[in-house]
Amino acid sequence: MDSVAESSKNRKRLREEEEQQQKEEIEAEETSSTDQTLSLVDSLTFSDTMVALRIMRAQFPHIDKVDRVVKRMEEKKQRNLEVFEWFKTHVIDNKQDPSIDHQELRLLLSHGGKVKDEHISLLINAGLLTRQLIDPNMYWFAIPNIGSILKGLSQGRKELLSLVNRQRYKEMMLAPLEKKRLRLSLLDMRFHLRDLIGSGHLKTVNTPTGLLVRVSKD
Repeated sequence: MDSVAESSKNRKRLREEEEQQQKEEIEAEETSSTDQTLSLVDSLTFSDTMVALRIMRAQFPHIDKVDRVVKRMEEKKQRNLEVFEWFKTHVIDNKQDPSIDHQELRLLLSHGGKVKDEHISLLINAGLLTRQLIDPNMYWFAIPNIGSILKGLSQGRKELLSLVNRQRYKEMMLAPLEKKRLRLSLLDMRFHLRDLIGSGHLKTVNTPTGLLVRVSKD
């Protein structure tokens, strides 16, 4: 019983350390890119898809999951780690679908070197691939430890909506709102604003003093 409790404590401590590391990396990313990221006031409406993707990429936290997995495996002195570089270079960069079949996976990995069954098992054990239940020859692409991001997305939505709802007329000026920091989410305020405006939970209104963000009526 003591060993089980100790193992549970270790897993919790590692999870908390990873979340703290994510938060520190995001804060550093935000600090270094503040001047490079367009304000929502200037870029809420756009027609160029590449511009939209660039803005969202800058607002989304920079978390390189593959490199983190490699670092963790290195600490365990795991063999066959070259597969992670092959996966990042030849699979992720060339495959845009959410899934991939076994034959295509081996083909893409082979651009990096000779593929062994142990390589694919390592990718699965690292949480980068999940075997489909219906067809065992198909894999879903996965993101290790994505739970903290999904938790932040859900809590950030609630926190932002609560913040605007507490205002007298359930509305706030966009410019000062986007500079506020959320306590419960790792994601940028501007990301959550785009998310809630796009989903219709918030709407914007043009005023003589600038854009106003208002809670949408049910």
